[in-house]
Amino acid sequence: MDFDTALRRYQAGEAERADLKLLVKQLLKLLVTKAPGHAVEVRVPPYGAVQCIEGPRHTRGTPGAVVEMPPELWIDLGLGRITWPEARDSGKLRASGERTDLSALLPLVEE
Repeated sequence: MDFDTALRRYQAGEAERADLKLLVKQLLKLLVTKAPGHAVEVRVPPYGAVQCIEGPRHTRGTPGAVVEMPPELWIDLGLGRITWPEARDSGKLRASGERTDLSALLPLVEE
């Protein structure tokens, strides 16, 4: 399966678990490419977590800056279907610490 196939299924409302996993992981990779670093950890359980954005490196325990959200919200943000303020207002996004506003980095892919 490839990104485009998974994306088509997601857009049609027919995405399966494997599609969500693939989309989440690919969008996280794009985020790291766009904003390399280790200052912020972005978590999308159960499919992945990455560190991104330049700044102090995190090495042990809970990072100082964490963003966490469900897979569908991450995919919608990555595709530009929802804005960062809308995601924050949804109550499904948890962000704590400095540099956790990812709005300048999104969307990662244009639908």
